[in-house]
Amino acid sequence: MVSGVATRKVTITLHDHQLAEIRKRVKAHESASVSGFVQRAVQKSLDSEAEFRAMIDEALAATGGPSTPKERAWARRMLTPRAGTKQPAPHFTS
Repeated sequence: MVSGVATRKVTITLHDHQLAEIRKRVKAHESASVSGFVQRAVQKSLDSEAEFRAMIDEALAATGGPSTPKERAWARRMLTPRAGTKQPAPHFTS
């Protein structure tokens, strides 16, 4: 448990192979405990999401801000298949 920080016990569900890998890492002293591993993984995920949101906000600020309702409506029209027409498969080049 992390000292000095409020924590709460929760139940999570993991695949058997995930738990086995975490326990292997704990046994190899790469993490103090299963809880410690999960806490660190959750924090990394939260940090990554915050960094990604900051990048998006920065890009939006540099390009004029978020899209307007009119721009979003145009994008929806362009991306929605028309009734009775077959959408071609995406073509990717390398």
